[in-house]
Amino acid sequence: MRSGAKVAVVGGVFAVVAGGVGYGGYNLWNGVTGGSEDVGTRSAPRTGPVTAEEVTATARDFLAAWADGEAERAGGLTNDPVAAGPAIAAYREGAGVSAMELTAGTPAGTVVPFTVKATVTYGGVSKPWTYTSKLGVVRGESTGRPLVRWTPSVLHPKLTAGATLRTGSAKIPAVKALDHEGVALPPEKYPSLVPVLDALRQRYGGTAGGEAGVETWIEHANGTPSSTLLVLSAGKPGELRTTIDADVQAAAEKAVKAFPKAAVAAVEPSTGAVRAVANNPASGFNTAFQGQQAPGSTMKIVTAAMMMRYGIAGPDTRVECPPTVQWDGATFQNLDRFATTGDLTNAFAMSCNTAFIKAITPLKDKGVHNTALGDTARKWFGIGEVWSVGVQTSDGSVPESSGTETAASYIGQGRITMNALNMASVSATVKDGRFRQPYLVPKDLDGREFATAEPLPGAIASGLRAMMKETATGARGTALRAMAGVPGPKGAKTGSAEVGTQTTSNSWFTGYSGDLAAAAVVEAGGHGGDAAGPLVAKVLKAG
Repeated sequence: MRSGAKVAVVGGVFAVVAGGVGYGGYNLWNGVTGGSEDVGTRSAPRTGPVTAEEVTATARDFLAAWADGEAERAGGLTNDPVAAGPAIAAYREGAGVSAMELTAGTPAGTVVPFTVKATVTYGGVSKPWTYTSKLGVVRGESTGRPLVRWTPSVLHPKLTAGATLRTGSAKIPAVKALDHEGVALPPEKYPSLVPVLDALRQRYGGTAGGEAGVETWIEHANGTPSSTLLVLSAGKPGELRTTIDADVQAAAEKAVKAFPKAAVAAVEPSTGAVRAVANNPASGFNTAFQGQQAPGSTMKIVTAAMMMRYGIAGPDTRVECPPTVQWDGATFQNLDRFATTGDLTNAFAMSCNTAFIKAITPLKDKGVHNTALGDTARKWFGIGEVWSVGVQTSDGSVPESSGTETAASYIGQGRITMNALNMASVSATVKDGRFRQPYLVPKDLDGREFATAEPLPGAIASGLRAMMKETATGARGTALRAMAGVPGPKGAKTGSAEVGTQTTSNSWFTGYSGDLAAAAVVEAGGHGGDAAGPLVAKVLKAG
């Protein structure tokens, strides 16, 4: 061990400290790390799972080499030295790391978590930088050596293949986001807006009037920067006014925190302006805008519009709602196999699956049962068009169906995919009577074109509003409890969707109150009125 080197192991936790290039710390015998056994007499490489001792020793040696700035040696302790060595060298050089302290936690099997405490220096300015990451240890296929399984995320959890860390004058000035009334939207107060504001900065930061500061960021292979990791000097951020409403956003942020995984979006029906977007977890993937999940019975809003469009049934038309129904050899049932009698409004309010699936037969006679739902979604609700919200979104998909998939699609399952923004827009379309594409920044900011759709025919719009009102206010409405206390005029639709191997369905809910529409999905939340419903109600009350 190099003179002056220190490795402390206490309760399974060890620390590797380096200032500049001060410490190596390797334990190598005949090219094998992690022990004192003399392996020179082995006739074949060691096989089998890596041991706990090998995991600890391999992680220690790798972190020591990395901290010491010996990229080639650190790369040689991975299962992909050709990729790892240059990446480790680029980390220190590109990010301007002048000192590092790496502290590993207790291994969980073959995975070792660790904390990076670094000093980043650029242009005479230095700043501490702390974050956590993890590494895994595997056995080399040909050598039998315990090795770090190489992936760029070892260096930083947001680093991907082909991307590098950079420190310097930011390519794009930061932006200070404002709500529609000019109220500041600081990311520490509205954490769900962080990925949204990052995206807005990349697109509009250059024209928002700011001055670039010094930052550390991840740069993709094509030279474009992504999220900022560290700000050494702030510069002067430009101001960017969004359509967000600070009060509604605050309510949305608070509401999603009640669930481990939830997303909500709110839209103003009269304009399409996005008033809130919130996710839990708040960082990373923007589920509310980019999710692609089956929306369950909230899709019955579009199915009901389709039924009215093709003359199958209207709000006052008597329909059958038996416990089960068959289509193409498959049996579909209502929740707890309930049955009811009455009109389409009653079936909608009680969320009867079978009444809506029965629409297939008369639509098949018209030759449109496989395409009518998707065509209706695009014609009146803008689903399937390309939306220009201002940041990346997934804009809903209702593909042509076949077989049992057609029946499933009529109740929001099969291959249909939506997200909270899509379903908030569906409710907004019903409330206003026409689709107004959701947007986060005005289109005159960059001249982009908005998606369009035909207005809902008057009778269909009023029919949908009547059914959604009954769902939210009627004695048998599945949204009655969730929407209690939400001011009128109001309407809603509940939904639940079985996804993959989940034992509990995703909870969906969409509704409107006055000039605000919202929708939410809660992963494994169960019935729509139980989890997503109260979440949406809190957002609507804030509007």
